Amino acid sequence: MTAPSPTEATASEPAATATPRRTFGLAAATALVMGNIIGGGIFALPAAVAPYGTVSLLAFVVLSVAAVLLALLFGRLARRSPVTGGLYVYPRDAFGPFAGFLSAWSYWTMCWVSIAALAVAVVGYVDVLIPLHGNHALEGVVALAALWLPAAANFAGTRWVGAVQVVSTILKFVPLLLVSTIGLFFVDADNFGPFNASGDSTPGALAAAAALLLYSFLGVESAAVSAGEVENPGHNVGRASVLGTLGSALVYLLGTVAVFGLVPHDKLVKSGAPFADAVNAITGGSWGGTAIALVAVASITGCLNGWILLAAQMPYAAARDGLFPAPFANVGRGGVPGFGVWAVAVLGTLLIALNYTAGPDTTFRVLVLITTFTGCVPYLLSAAAQLYWLARGTRERVRPAGLARDLVVAALSFAFSFWLIAGAGYAAVYQGVLFLFAGIPVYVWLQGRKRETAGQTPTPSA
Repeated sequence: MTAPSPTEATASEPAATATPRRTFGLAAATALVMGNIIGGGIFALPAAVAPYGTVSLLAFVVLSVAAVLLALLFGRLARRSPVTGGLYVYPRDAFGPFAGFLSAWSYWTMCWVSIAALAVAVVGYVDVLIPLHGNHALEGVVALAALWLPAAANFAGTRWVGAVQVVSTILKFVPLLLVSTIGLFFVDADNFGPFNASGDSTPGALAAAAALLLYSFLGVESAAVSAGEVENPGHNVGRASVLGTLGSALVYLLGTVAVFGLVPHDKLVKSGAPFADAVNAITGGSWGGTAIALVAVASITGCLNGWILLAAQMPYAAARDGLFPAPFANVGRGGVPGFGVWAVAVLGTLLIALNYTAGPDTTFRVLVLITTFTGCVPYLLSAAAQLYWLARGTRERVRPAGLARDLVVAALSFAFSFWLIAGAGYAAVYQGVLFLFAGIPVYVWLQGRKRETAGQTPTPSA
């Protein structure tokens, strides 16, 4: 049985590429978006952007607006193709299988590298709760446990994934929101420091801070990627994407403002646990580190739970079209692509092992830096796909009444993605392109196998 062609896998035939059951309601889908956006990054971001000064708060506002635009874009695209693997499906339908493959490969790369990074991030917070005394072997065991426990939840099925997302999102959202709101009453304006502390121009500092902060907003596409599991995806994907993004942006902005105003700038730049320092400033005690560490572990575990599902679903959708190795298309009883979960868990394990054997300043850190590039490529291609359908203006794909709105959303989303790719820096773009093109031999091999299976012999060129 051959895989459906790009023209066949449209919104009129969602069953061709979707999983049989839709288990995510609006609440679970919104929790999936928020859970994947708000991971471990929020607990370290204020210190990471402090060297740029309070201009980073403006960068947060710009990124929040852009993230909402992307959420609206994915909601519109999901109406047309309400199937699993959204960011792969959209470029495939518009530009053909090669564009779909590049999008899927780039997104999949970003996912499993980020998964390994999040698992390693758990170690620092566990160390606050249970001192590990710098034992690399023990730290590696903790990171692997943080990776494989959410993987086990995924093997249990998408219903369990949704339940874990709701619980973990509540566990981290409520405490963070309390800190972000109560902390505002203790803010000292003298702690904010200079507007631009980078020594660069304000536009340059804004772009640099935004490129760094983008990692914290990856996940806005979560509901679109999992559209095959979302009930009534034509409506709920867009709603969940916007609600989840707005909720996450609210936590980010209020939390960062509170931390900037609670912790003196010179101390914040050197802080390893900025939210713990902020809580200590409120209470005048030292118990904040333990409380925030507990929240951080729950936050990152929930984030890993959702990201592992996304990392398995993107290649699942591509494999059903013959654009990823066939085992990625296998689905277990729980509706989860089991081979995809195994693949990201094993690759993440290898990266974790590399991190704890070769030291912090190694290839692992370089791979983490290029996640911004590999994450933006599918955003760029999805925005281009929407512009393509709008340019065609076919009635079955574009509603004339919403043409102007959709055109503005798609154009701004494209410009935002392009700006962030450019702002990632020459090294990240160079390395990201190499990582992207490394998938081309896989595509060539798969296409060659498809021709061989179909009994077609390519005609030699002259």
